[in-house]
Amino acid sequence: MDDLAGFLRTRRSRVDPAAVGVPTDSRRRVAGLRREEVAHLSGVSVDYYVRLEQGRATQPSEQVLDALARVLGLDETERGHLHRLARQRRRPAKAPAGRLRPELLRVLDLVPGAPALIMDHRLDALAGNRLAGLLFGRPMPGLNIARHLFLEEAEGGLYADWENCTLDVVGHLRLAAGRYPDDPRLASLVGELAMGSERFRRLWARADVRARTHGRKAYRHPLVGLLELHQENFALPDASGRELLVLSAAPGSPAEDGLRLLAGLDIDTADADADADADADAGAGAAPAVRPRRRP
Repeated sequence: MDDLAGFLRTRRSRVDPAAVGVPTDSRRRVAGLRREEVAHLSGVSVDYYVRLEQGRATQPSEQVLDALARVLGLDETERGHLHRLARQRRRPAKAPAGRLRPELLRVLDLVPGAPALIMDHRLDALAGNRLAGLLFGRPMPGLNIARHLFLEEAEGGLYADWENCTLDVVGHLRLAAGRYPDDPRLASLVGELAMGSERFRRLWARADVRARTHGRKAYRHPLVGLLELHQENFALPDASGRELLVLSAAPGSPAEDGLRLLAGLDIDTADADADADADADAGAGAAPAVRPRRRP
């Protein structure tokens, strides 16, 4: 699914020769650096670097990897990814398995005012609180964020910043492929996304990696409108590759009001209400009505 050779080739093609002191002229036809230029700047032989890019060299040293990372201008995330890819043949990591602890599931219910969910490295939502289910319009188990984004939603749907979300998701899956190269479920997911989405195929071929631990997330909910939230990712301490994600709204913001309104809906009727309102208002162009949850 991912390998050291392919990653080196894509990174090499993006280096500006002038930025690393390599003279160029109008006759240059190579995008980025040539193999021999990377080898020279990294202090390794051309033959050894060629074998790295062809997948024939094994176990490059930490010093060689650090030199390559410097020449290729890798950031911290890419540098870590490079080292993981180089270690794959020696110590391939096993994909995490096992049920979520009941104590961990209880934590989700302690976050009543914000959508909170637990995701694994494949972006499968393993569990979520009630507000997360209302945000995505479905129960959390069975939801895969990547599949939802590329195959079920489209630009203009739930994800208000769809293009940037696709970059984050593909970058995350690239990192996961580097950590778990022998995970058949992850390989199957990547194949499914590649078959079903041209944009996914294009982004996957770029071999970009991203590790997003926090940042803005915007959703366009059919019942409560735009929700501009802040996402925090908390890696669970059992080295399982799982994360707790919390989507919070700034105090006093329209998004906070939107989450309160969303929390008043009944998860079983939200989808039915949205469909009925959309049908009734299609001709008039009116905004869908929101029905608060009836409490006994």
